[in-house]
Amino acid sequence: MPAHARTSSLTSAPKSPPSPYNPLESALSTAQSKFTIRNPISLRTYNQSLHHLPGGNTRTVLHTSPFPLTFASGEACKLTSVDGHTYTDFLGEYTAGIYGHNSQPIYAAMQDALRKGWSFGGNNTYEKELAKVVCQRFKETIELVRFTNSGTEANLMAIGAAINFTGQKKILVFENSYHGGTLSFISKGRSSMNVPHDFVLAPYNDISKTRAILFGLPPRSLAAILVEPMQGSGGCIAGSPKFLHYLREAATEYGALLIFDEAMTSRLSYGGLGQRYGIRPDLMTLGKWVGGGMTFGAFGGRKEIMGMFDPRNEQLSHSGTFNNNIVTMSAGLAGCKLLDVDTINALDARGQRMKEIIEEVLRKNGIYRDTEEEAESIRSNGYSHSVSSNGAPSRPTMYVTGIGSLLNVHFFGDDREALQGLFFHHMLEENIYLAPRGFMALSIEIKDEHVEAFVVALERFVVRYKQTLDN
Repeated sequence: MPAHARTSSLTSAPKSPPSPYNPLESALSTAQSKFTIRNPISLRTYNQSLHHLPGGNTRTVLHTSPFPLTFASGEACKLTSVDGHTYTDFLGEYTAGIYGHNSQPIYAAMQDALRKGWSFGGNNTYEKELAKVVCQRFKETIELVRFTNSGTEANLMAIGAAINFTGQKKILVFENSYHGGTLSFISKGRSSMNVPHDFVLAPYNDISKTRAILFGLPPRSLAAILVEPMQGSGGCIAGSPKFLHYLREAATEYGALLIFDEAMTSRLSYGGLGQRYGIRPDLMTLGKWVGGGMTFGAFGGRKEIMGMFDPRNEQLSHSGTFNNNIVTMSAGLAGCKLLDVDTINALDARGQRMKEIIEEVLRKNGIYRDTEEEAESIRSNGYSHSVSSNGAPSRPTMYVTGIGSLLNVHFFGDDREALQGLFFHHMLEENIYLAPRGFMALSIEIKDEHVEAFVVALERFVVRYKQTLDN
């Protein structure tokens, strides 16, 4: 190409218009800069980890922008970072940390078990005792139980059991649901890592659309309906009792199994959320809190289904080197003893009070308007960005969802991502730790004074950004 042609093409290239100034984006950039200055050691460990871990990360949900904190220690409900800052932990290890960070009864139980050796390659007494505890606690649903190493694995095994028991293939799941790393139906623009089952997707909390989808399936094709009684990772969106009861009826009508994924929600009532609602699924899955916060999952249910895993029947095989490892088994026994009826009820009540106080703060500052349309919009689906009949937003710009000790602070509207990021960094500056998406799981170490400090910090945020939140 001649020189003059190159010069002409360069000078005539259209320029992109400058991006309009967004004060919230500017505020978020400032907050991230302050975070970087405040946490130089976390930044250094993050940069060093980039040499050995993709993105310095081995668990995607723990990545934050501009980089994650690195923690050095934890005690009760407090976490201390390598930078020397101590935070009150409202994240609770995404529900697994219900006991806090160093429960002495669990620590003592594991120590006692480890003194006797580990990795037996055989049966041990702890697994028998924990199985009895689980079956007694969740007796409305679980007649027989099997242990796994995660909730993901438990849900995979439950699906496999349903396919084998019914002889059918299709699995009804719901938008915005999460059942594990290979069973995620939350749309985030990423490629799927899901296992290739024949999934059928329906809207959560929508009986009429779900009924229509089921009606359109080929006869005798549905193996299971897999559902969270409250969507946890999807934003603490509670399933309505009417919707969940409908799923029970539909599973029976279509010859399918109803599977309640209670990896998270089983902590919301002594016998699980299904038991609270008077619904008996065919199978139920459990998560890490039942294993004392260690590597754990479980699936269980009706004898005629779980009996397929009886090795004497030579029907279904279920392997896993650490399914019955003594660290988890002993921790689970100690943990389940700690979480008796009174403790569960007290934790649930504290979470409910916290939600009500947050709602009152939002109401006092004009964020909540207390219309029925607004309330129904919040209840129905926290990720539906709809507008009302008069064209106004159908949901407040900031709101809270959840049941008991599992809560989520959301933002709504065009600025929701910037506001969510600002809220996360604001709370970190207040020495409060929660998920970047606003998710919280209270531990039994969280007390009223911690809740009060959280609400004070939240109200400071509301006052600071009231002009935006009130639009």
